[in-house]
Amino acid sequence: MAVDRDHVLRSAAALLTRKSTATMDEVAKAAGISRATLHRHFAGRDALVRALEALGIAECEAALAAARPDEGPATDAVRRLVAAIEPHAPLLAFLYSENQLFEGEGQNEGWAAIDERVAALFRRGQASGEFRIDLTPAWLTEALYGLLASAAWAVAEGRVAPKDFTHMIVELLLGGVRRPDAPARRKES
Repeated sequence: MAVDRDHVLRSAAALLTRKSTATMDEVAKAAGISRATLHRHFAGRDALVRALEALGIAECEAALAAARPDEGPATDAVRRLVAAIEPHAPLLAFLYSENQLFEGEGQNEGWAAIDERVAALFRRGQASGEFRIDLTPAWLTEALYGLLASAAWAVAEGRVAPKDFTHMIVELLLGGVRRPDAPARRKES
């Protein structure tokens, strides 16, 4: 029987976002395969995490494309971006906590490209006068990632309703980043 690698990855992601310390045995069980089959696809936890990283990067790239960060007011683009990332936030929260992915020379260039696209959105908002200029685009990018991870964890633990995910992040982020003299924009229809 052929094993669907995407199914295995998504099963692993679903488990690891709920239980980041899950063993490879638990990952195999969640995917409905044997541990030996899991190891044929992923030599160990590090290989599995790296494959999940590639999935996370692909999902972030797709969310960025769907959000059209270069179109319309930057505040609206931030709203679209958070909404587009929301379905992938649990996986991204898990990856956010995997320090080995972001340290040293082994860092995936995909993250740097995503960082640059998000920072460009914040730079665009600063250039248009929508966003404060005393906060760097790099910091705003990191703040967005932190809010995404925190909201994903809060939703997963039942402390926050899933329907509030996008609203909470967008309102807190834009409340801090919007220039005091910039007009508040309403959610697009």
